[in-house]
This record gives sequence, structure tokens and C-alpha cells, in this order.
Amino acid sequence: MDERVRRAAELYERAIFNAEADALTTADRELDAAEADLLLTRGKVLHGRFLENRVEDPRELELFERALALYTSVDDERGQAEAFFWIGCFHQVVRDETEPALSALTRSRDLARKTGDELTSSYALRHLGIAAHMAGNLDEARALLEESTAVRRTLGFTAGVAANLVGLIYLSDGEEARALADEATDLAASVGARTISKQIEEARSRL
Repeated sequence: MDERVRRAAELYERAIFNAEADALTTADRELDAAEADLLLTRGKVLHGRFLENRVEDPRELELFERALALYTSVDDERGQAEAFFWIGCFHQVVRDETEPALSALTRSRDLARKTGDELTSSYALRHLGIAAHMAGNLDEARALLEESTAVRRTLGFTAGVAANLVGLIYLSDGEEARALADEATDLAASVGARTISKQIEEARSRL
């Protein structure tokens, strides 16, 4: 059982048996935070299905937005950062909507930096880099992807580093691009990231 759900149950007992009325308010906050995590994860599962079949499920955005509302209600800025990322990712990847994607991704990056959430920051930076690449702002795209990659190296997020290197391959030429492809290949293989390995081979074929 989620620790927050367990704690909410304990708070209920304190309210009923010990006349601690304020315990119920705290229990509500614990449950709201737990529900937000569940909603966010359900949305991520739907996003994974979209990547498999490329069929939009309208519940995906609804789940992310409900999670954001709950994180906001309990003043969880770290949770808000993650929810904003997924809202931005939905608009960018599923609906190809630039403006709402950029707005949410920028908000995600700023909140992630504020709360020290480096993993979410790396995701927001990556997708802001993708947006810059799609807009033809290649220098900005490279800078954002390199920043994301540096954070992911620090975190030991090997598959994420390999994924970012794929983007950098498309922003590079000649020996630099081949070196990036070689490093990405080794990193992806080391963690069994087969999806990334396929993306690397596709990028390599265009060199």
C-alpha cells in the first residue's frame, strides 16, 4: 500500500478515536497527493500505448491535467513540474501543437529547476530541444540537448543519454556524428535499450 494511503487511514483513526479533527484535513492532502501520482502514471501508460499504435486516447490529457490540479491543491511544485512536462509532451508528440507544448514544457523546466528535480528537468530540456530543432533553431536545439544530456550523465540515466545522443547525431556532421552514433550504440546496448538502438541505426544510416 502507498505510504500516504496508509498514513491517511491512520489519520482517520486518530480523528475518530482521539477526536483529532484536523487529522481528516491532513488525510485529504495525503490522499490527493497519492491520487495525483496514480493519475500521472495512468496517463504515462496511455502515452506508451500511443507510441505503439499512434492512436490518441483523449483520456491521456485529462489524466495529466487532473494530476496537475491535485498537485497544485497540495502545493506540490515537484509534482506540478512532472505534470506540466507530460502535458507538454502530449501536445508536442500526440497532437503536434507547438504553442501549448512550449508553454507547458517551459513551466516544467522552471519548476523542476526550482525544486531540484533533475530528472524532470532533463526531460523538459530534451523536449524543448526537440521543439527548437523542429523550428529550425539548430544552435538552440543543440544547447538544450547538450544540457539535458549533461544532467542525465550525472544521474546515471544511461538510456536517456543514448536517446539524447540520437538527437545530437542529427545536429552534427562527419566524424562528430559518427562518434556520437558509436557512443550511443554502446550505451543503448549496455542497458538493453532496444528501441533506442533502432533509432540510432536509423540515424546512422543517414550519415
